[in-house]
Amino acid sequence: MNIYDIAGMAGVSIATVSRVVNGSDKVSEKTRQKVLDVIHDAGYTPNVFAQGLGLNTMHTIGILVPNIADVYMAECVNFLEDQLHTYGYDCLLSCSGFDIEQKEAHVQLLLSKRIDALILVGSTYAGSGENSHETDYIREAASQVPVFLINGAVSGENIYCTVCDDRKAVYDVAMSLIRRGRKRILFLTDSHSYSAQQKMAGYEQALTESGLPVLGELRLHTKNRAHYVRDMLLQYTNLKYDAVIATDDGMAVGALKFAKIRGMNVPLDLEIVGYNNSSLSICCDPELTSVDNRTEQVCHDTVDRMLAVLRGERGIDAQLIIPCHLIKRSTTDF
Repeated sequence: MNIYDIAGMAGVSIATVSRVVNGSDKVSEKTRQKVLDVIHDAGYTPNVFAQGLGLNTMHTIGILVPNIADVYMAECVNFLEDQLHTYGYDCLLSCSGFDIEQKEAHVQLLLSKRIDALILVGSTYAGSGENSHETDYIREAASQVPVFLINGAVSGENIYCTVCDDRKAVYDVAMSLIRRGRKRILFLTDSHSYSAQQKMAGYEQALTESGLPVLGELRLHTKNRAHYVRDMLLQYTNLKYDAVIATDDGMAVGALKFAKIRGMNVPLDLEIVGYNNSSLSICCDPELTSVDNRTEQVCHDTVDRMLAVLRGERGIDAQLIIPCHLIKRSTTDF
């Protein structure tokens, strides 16, 4: 027994059956009751796909992340699913990795599931810039469903981005360190993504405005693994620095472990600032000063804007910028 059988037995279209099971008010009471009687007599249990046939909605949102093992990604998915379920939406989760071809393939896979909207989590999907050819597949997807991007900016019709002001956050941190007399600030990053570029720009802007040189030796690309960073810094025996800004807490913890092995006093000899304000920031000793990039707020604002778009509301801003907060703990002396 399926929706087509019910429609035939009730003498109505499948769209009418779908409206009845979805509780739409665009059906007369007489027709509604006739369909409900047939459903009851037939013992029919509607499924989500049948419900969506007539209303052109599956009440399903596609969520794409590069790696669910990443703490930031996992938190985003948790917040997104929790709020979407509150509004009666199911979620389809897919992990694309970082290769452009895999990103494109996973987007197409989610679109094939007749999702109502697509949420891309992570600045890796923004490629190297808003108008980059690397993001053409996102604009193509947006021609089919609304696309929402978290922590990255991509231009195009039917694309909505929610980003943290990463550039200003790192600029403010670097300026605070410089005002405290720090002259050689090590910048650690594990990515060349849109977000990482914004953080790097804030770091370089603070140095330039303060009359300090932007040194390539103090900008290190590494893996986001604490022990890897610790061991890497131990190998750079001739590299001198008095502060560290890391684009993720994991790398900052690695710098903290390095300082402990070297017998350095944190924060007197070395000040360290992480990013994301994750659980790692309070699991270390001393506890880590970290930039809170407002993950929960970003996710909630994304879902709110998505629902507004799906309701057909107009005037929804294509880009929303959320300010970050610095959570001061024991690895800095601001």
